[in-house]
Amino acid sequence: MNRLTAIVLVFAAAVAAFVDVRTGTCAEDSLKGQAPYAAWKNGPGADPGYFPIAVWLQDPKNAAKYKAIGINVYVGLWRGPTAEQLAELKRQGMALICSQNPYALEHLDEKTIIGWMHGDEPDNAQSQGKGKGYGPPIAPEKIVAQYERLRAKDPSRPVLLNLGQGVAWDGWYGRGVRTNHPEDYPEYAKGCDIVSFDIYPAVHDRPAVAGKLWYVARGVERLRQWTAGKKVVWNCIECTHISNAKVKPTPAQVKAEVWMSIVHGSQGLIYFCHQFAPRFIEAGLLADDEMARAVGAINRQIRSLAPVINSPTIAEGVSVEVESAQADAERARALSSGPVATMVKRHDGATYVFAVRMEGTPAKARFEVRGLQGKAAAEAIGEARGLPVENGRFADLFGPYEVHLYRIAERPDRRE
Repeated sequence: MNRLTAIVLVFAAAVAAFVDVRTGTCAEDSLKGQAPYAAWKNGPGADPGYFPIAVWLQDPKNAAKYKAIGINVYVGLWRGPTAEQLAELKRQGMALICSQNPYALEHLDEKTIIGWMHGDEPDNAQSQGKGKGYGPPIAPEKIVAQYERLRAKDPSRPVLLNLGQGVAWDGWYGRGVRTNHPEDYPEYAKGCDIVSFDIYPAVHDRPAVAGKLWYVARGVERLRQWTAGKKVVWNCIECTHISNAKVKPTPAQVKAEVWMSIVHGSQGLIYFCHQFAPRFIEAGLLADDEMARAVGAINRQIRSLAPVINSPTIAEGVSVEVESAQADAERARALSSGPVATMVKRHDGATYVFAVRMEGTPAKARFEVRGLQGKAAAEAIGEARGLPVENGRFADLFGPYEVHLYRIAERPDRRE
């Protein structure tokens, strides 16, 4: 069952060793430092300091609360958009990606709408109706044809397509007859401008995925590879029980998923805020004070670093040597990035190294940043500590799936 179907049913019921590793950078040609949305007149905008942080299918009445924790986009509206929904989002200064329904098409001059939603999880087996089971996924060529129709009606906004967990997990049985057919995904990606996906390993109920947060990074990496860096890639982030009454993500796990997504090339995030178990809460994130505060802190950090994130990625900008008790062979086979994945940026006179431990065990990492000479200090952003750097080399400790973001200021004596 896909998420939209589940939501429909809920509402209906309510009414009725040292390891030499490669860096985790994505292809340099995919991140040129240009605003990724500049091509669309009425899209998210050309501000190079803009990073979209969205929530999925939430009530506009909560827009002010979401805005307070750093959300700047709504993706999807229940049976919308309607005049009332759009008016509320406009009052709160909240951007919207929504269905291209008749009301929306009558208001193409409405700047609140920055993109079009192209369905949800068409790559999953599709319900044939109550009691009739499931049929095959929607064929990629149908998605592409529908995309062309959406674009013809309004080419001034990008079209977002969200795919399911088969992007990251070939064995996802929810694809029915197309399980273990990853070759479908490059074809699906032709049917959109922004391609997104969801997988929720922290609350997953299958041993193949449960607890393996790196599946999030794998999906991002694969979408970037499958689209040759020519499409904007987003992904969804878990932050509630969803359907697992026994488990929910920790704030540290959410932070890890967020930053491993960005390090592997994601250019937008969508928090899935619904909770279905142990009881239904649409705004499950807002109902969890601890998680809401943590997500707010994560989002503030992303937005403060957005100009850096959107600047050109320095390919092979750092080498990493990782000391740990045992490498995760499964993770190593699944990802090109190593046990500590990295992204290197240079912005406004400083070098930034974003690093995420990709395994659930502690480790020590030794970094060597290309092009740095002499002595300096690496500020661990948000941690109130610094590390000595000599000729680009420094070391740090990582807990399981821990994130460290470093800023190394350029010394005056090394300016060219």
